[in-house]
Amino acid sequence: MPTMIVIGYRGDLDLALRRRGLEPFYLVQAPMLPPEGRSFTCVADMENAQEILRAALSARLEDVAGVLSVHEMGVFGAAYLRQQLGLPGNADSKRVLYFRDKYLQKSGLPTGVRRARCRYVSSDTSYTDLANDLGDVFVIKPATGAGSLRTSVVRTPEDYAQALKPLPNYSDVEIVAESFIDAPEVYMDGIWENGDLLWSSMTRYHRSPLSAAQGGILAAHILDERRHASLFQETETIARQVLGNLNAPDCVFHLEVFAEESGLVFGECAIRLPGALSPQVNKLTFGVDLFDVEISLALGEGVTQSLDRTDAQDRFYGYILLRRPERGSLTQQDFERNFTFDELEYSSSPDTKVGPYGRVGQAILSDQDELKLRKTIEDVVRFNELG
Repeated sequence: MPTMIVIGYRGDLDLALRRRGLEPFYLVQAPMLPPEGRSFTCVADMENAQEILRAALSARLEDVAGVLSVHEMGVFGAAYLRQQLGLPGNADSKRVLYFRDKYLQKSGLPTGVRRARCRYVSSDTSYTDLANDLGDVFVIKPATGAGSLRTSVVRTPEDYAQALKPLPNYSDVEIVAESFIDAPEVYMDGIWENGDLLWSSMTRYHRSPLSAAQGGILAAHILDERRHASLFQETETIARQVLGNLNAPDCVFHLEVFAEESGLVFGECAIRLPGALSPQVNKLTFGVDLFDVEISLALGEGVTQSLDRTDAQDRFYGYILLRRPERGSLTQQDFERNFTFDELEYSSSPDTKVGPYGRVGQAILSDQDELKLRKTIEDVVRFNELG
């Protein structure tokens, strides 16, 4: 059975690989280890290309068909392994950097793309300097971060010191500061092939990922293109400008924008599978399997599945990453008594391992009316918060 080297682990991709007749070999970083029975090597830093290559070589794998990453932290290493091992797919690690480093990405775009102002933060950069340049409120984040981890909104010198506290010895290109954009966030998941947008969908966060990373509940739902035609068109234009100007390889991508009253502002774009349950709700709504597309690209096959979209979707799907309530406790039966779900998993056991965004369960919901779906998701989120 051919082997696919995978940087990082996620169970849904593991199933997709096995359906394709591929044996995954994982390169992972503790504590995110695969379950028992999976082949893997543990590395100290999955962004260390030398360590990733040493781990792959020392495994002495046979019949390696390709390499892919399940998240942003592995896309540079995946390109580097393809180059060193002569594997198909994008092997241009320099090109990947423009989809990892937030300063490189924003500074590489044409002037017509509205975006936050962005600059590196060095050890001698003062709060006053950043406030004068970016405004009274700005954001501090890792230059190559993901998932809003270690991201802070800064309003005071004390906030600034606190944001930098976890990184006492950072390099001149490790941290960026960006002007703060106070607007709802939506995202486009899509497929880019042969220099053009092949397929896309749009999803709305119920709260920002930053809010979820700081204790909120991450939830999102697919948007109805008929109801949001101008939003779709404007986002597709931005996607073509960003991916085209940065010379994106054939890829599955995840692009975030802020919807201000005056128009859209580009957030950032990653060339990897979308996170959370986005692949599942896209497949349920549109029949497009982004896991399968990612695997096909890693095998050098190009996009092989049908991407035809019907004029009207039967149902729209959304997801919630369920947490423990702020007070009291909840069980799966409590959720089921109050709401109807397409899929539901929830653990009330105190021994349950808490995942990203405080996740101890997950839910998928659907409705023929996007606005009704949005309202139901808001009700479930409130129920989850209050218990």
